[in-house]
Amino acid sequence: MDCFICRKHLGETVVPGGLVYEDDHVYIGHRAFGEEPGYLGYFMIDAKRHAEGLGALTDEESAAVGMWTNRISQALKTMTSAEHVYAFVHGEAVAHFHMHIVPRYPGTPDTYRNPMMAALSPEAPRGDSEQIEALCARIRGYVARYFL
Repeated sequence: MDCFICRKHLGETVVPGGLVYEDDHVYIGHRAFGEEPGYLGYFMIDAKRHAEGLGALTDEESAAVGMWTNRISQALKTMTSAEHVYAFVHGEAVAHFHMHIVPRYPGTPDTYRNPMMAALSPEAPRGDSEQIEALCARIRGYVARYFL
């Protein structure tokens, strides 16, 4: 099967910042933005197993997704200036379960205060591969210190 997320888990597709955390149930990394600067702190929590979406996860997988959604949100609030963290699934572009974790930073205009719009705010912090790697290293350090 040709699945971007499965290829990412196998190391065939590289995303900025690399792997932040992985276990038998989840893979966590920064969202890839192609050639554009990325919205700093926009993470993805993927099911390790190819599960097409909500309702296809095992109880163990869904528990791991929930736990890591909370943990990565906590790390973002602590390690960045995020004042709120959105978590959502829409799963129509890629048929492999992935949870979007999107921080909202201070100064975000009211028109961008929703999960689908926060990353589009003109004031949103953006970064290149080097800046994304630096943020991911800080988040990895927080995860290792507080959760492992």
